[in-house]
Amino acid sequence: MTPTLKLDAVCVGQPTALRVGKRDDISGIDKHPVPGRVTVGVERLDGDHIDNRKHHGGPDQAAYLYTTPDYDHWTQTLGETLRPGTLGENLVLSGLESAALRVGDRLTVHAPGGDVVFEVTAPRIPCATLAAHMGDGTFAKTFARARRPGAYLRVLQPGTVGAGDPVTFTPAGDGAPTIGELFDLSFGAKPDAVTLEGYMCWPLAARLRKDVQKQLDDARG
Repeated sequence: MTPTLKLDAVCVGQPTALRVGKRDDISGIDKHPVPGRVTVGVERLDGDHIDNRKHHGGPDQAAYLYTTPDYDHWTQTLGETLRPGTLGENLVLSGLESAALRVGDRLTVHAPGGDVVFEVTAPRIPCATLAAHMGDGTFAKTFARARRPGAYLRVLQPGTVGAGDPVTFTPAGDGAPTIGELFDLSFGAKPDAVTLEGYMCWPLAARLRKDVQKQLDDARG
């Protein structure tokens, strides 16, 4: 039975100074819930600052999704309730765990001005910026161990979204790689060539596709 889904929060971040290791940086990772409606474009949400465009933003990673069950895990692990946007996500979705999502899954947000359609493209890989934002130099490793990466989204149909909007989930189909499986590729997993060839059949984000292709070339020898 398909769960009833909704957007619990929509978040954007403004440029904020952040000390990352030994360098000063500017980042939009510190996101906060937005009241009312937010315009979704093909490359990002309106008002959302994206500084590191090598790893964030663009058509294949226009929005970053986290889920309420994933946040429940952090409440239990950290002993505190994190506000929406703490982990740098744009959208918080009820009802699903991010690792179980598959590339090609579609999320249709039913908005007053017309539906907005997102497509799952890649997992988020933790970095030093996330650790610095959380005030814990080991948090990237903690995040990796939790295997609750959240998912990047492609925008197939722009529009506006707001907290409380209902969401319809359309699965990609059998054989699509899960976000958890793709996340594992960055932490030592080495699927065989046949499995990696199967991954390449799905609408991976461009950066992820390049990484999978490299692993596939290595697996083929």
